[in-house]
Amino acid sequence: MKKVLLISLLVIPLIYGCRKDPEPVNTPTVEERARDGLYDLMKYVYLWYSTMPTVKVSDYDNPEDLMEALRYKQMDRWSFVTDYESFMASMEGSFVGHGIRMGLDEANNVRVVSLYEGSDLWPKGVRRGWIVKEINGTLIAPIFISGNNTAYNNLMGPSTAGTSNTFKFINPDGQEVTYTSVKSSFTINSVTASKVLDLPSGKTGYLCFETFIDPSEHELNEAFASFKASNVTDLIIDLRYNTGGYMDIAQQLASLVLTWDDTTKVCYKLTYNSLVGPEWNESYKFVRTVSPLGLDRVVFITTRSSASASEVVINSLKPYVDVTLVGDTTHGKPAGMNIWGFPFPSTSVPEPDYQYVFAPITFEYLNAADQGRFYEGLVPDVRAADDITHDFGDPEEASLKAAIGVLQGKKSASALPVRRPRIWSEEGNQQPTELFLGPPQAYRK
Repeated sequence: MKKVLLISLLVIPLIYGCRKDPEPVNTPTVEERARDGLYDLMKYVYLWYSTMPTVKVSDYDNPEDLMEALRYKQMDRWSFVTDYESFMASMEGSFVGHGIRMGLDEANNVRVVSLYEGSDLWPKGVRRGWIVKEINGTLIAPIFISGNNTAYNNLMGPSTAGTSNTFKFINPDGQEVTYTSVKSSFTINSVTASKVLDLPSGKTGYLCFETFIDPSEHELNEAFASFKASNVTDLIIDLRYNTGGYMDIAQQLASLVLTWDDTTKVCYKLTYNSLVGPEWNESYKFVRTVSPLGLDRVVFITTRSSASASEVVINSLKPYVDVTLVGDTTHGKPAGMNIWGFPFPSTSVPEPDYQYVFAPITFEYLNAADQGRFYEGLVPDVRAADDITHDFGDPEEASLKAAIGVLQGKKSASALPVRRPRIWSEEGNQQPTELFLGPPQAYRK
């Protein structure tokens, strides 16, 4: 379906006086033109366009400030404006840093929560669950306990290639080891772990998946090819830190759970506002994948960080298979964005000259049974802690242990609240945190 967006052109008249020489004309800055373009866009495509307050656009210096003024704060925690280059880098998996995420456990030890395979700490054997005792000679636990994120960022330094830090770890054997790590630029792995567990209930695939980005398509195909070759009969998908990304990768992951024949079924439906909805509302079916498993049940591990595209996968599968959630309530974002690049490129060869990305919430998604709008999150069937003392895929890790229990018929839930460890990433969130229908599209002026 062809979708053409018409954005009204802001015309700035040239006012001439009666004198011989014309008055100088104030040419609007890029920020001002972007601000005005965003306003035109929001009036037309924003999901909650009818709730936008009346504003004097010229009171705002840039599109970021205007977006904050227009955002429907009762519902919308997500619409944003960012620069084009950093956005595209994140969606391509580009990362600069040590590739480490750390968290505070129940005993007030700081531990490695996750580590990308591109980090220079990975070949040294550092893994999730290792204790981080010191960074550059400074005890790190007191910083986490106090919640002093500024001190943490100052200690870690900027996200600049070449920045080095010295870490003192305590490994699983109780030995202290010290490694100096240099921040570098690399492409992240979105599949954090993939393995086959031999359980009494049968061979079970375990997939820990962190983000829905361009490289994910190949990584998911590799993981599910291994599952299929191993004849897995059950599947556990760990989305505990997966905050979002592209819609088509969510469609791929959901489709890998089903069979080739299921490509005739509706995966999800997108519903837009009343202005564009009659033309843009659309249903999307499951897609043909290389190694579909054809399963009738799947267990998901979730936390409050499981958002957007993660919730699309869960919600899309509910009408077709037995879906069980283990862990904590999800983030609660049953809505997503079409995204636009600004300004319209002067030439499309070789690349558009976008400077901004506008990402307003434009649609809600529903599954084939019209289920959605879960703004309070998806509640787990079995509550379990995010156990950062064990590595991904360790059957003794609390959430995975609970997921295995579900497959073995044990579905008892704790009545106690789930403790959420304090987890910090490196300065500057470099990963997608929303749900995007596709890459930036051009303005149609």
